[in-house]
Amino acid sequence: MGTISKHFSYREFEASPTADHLGICNVIVTPEVRDAVKALVLEVLEPLRTKWGEPLHVNSGYRCPDLNKAVGGVPTSQHQKGEAADIKADNPLELARLAMVLGLPFDQMILYPTFVHFSHKLNGKQRRQVLYNKSYKGPKL
Repeated sequence: MGTISKHFSYREFEASPTADHLGICNVIVTPEVRDAVKALVLEVLEPLRTKWGEPLHVNSGYRCPDLNKAVGGVPTSQHQKGEAADIKADNPLELARLAMVLGLPFDQMILYPTFVHFSHKLNGKQRRQVLYNKSYKGPKL
């Protein structure tokens, strides 16, 4: 599909070592998923990347149902809709703080020890819900 923004492409949302290892085809095939990924990037991730000033790496973006199941994702995961991405961060708390300061329209932001999960609904109100994974032991926002 190609480039979404200055710093993000559809390819990085489809990339998955787990899918490669298991022979799962994790390709965006519907316009709805493509549009959801694009909205997430343009509304949340690209503005965050621009202010962060350093590359942001997508650990997990789009997940087809087979990949979502293989990684233990919940059946209602926004990753399956193209509405979520896990962004690797040396300092997840600082990345999350920046998202808050910028007032980014995320639906959920979940802090993990090594990444931040950002989601953005394609349609509907963004909840701006901040959560902490049980493995996250750092300070809270």
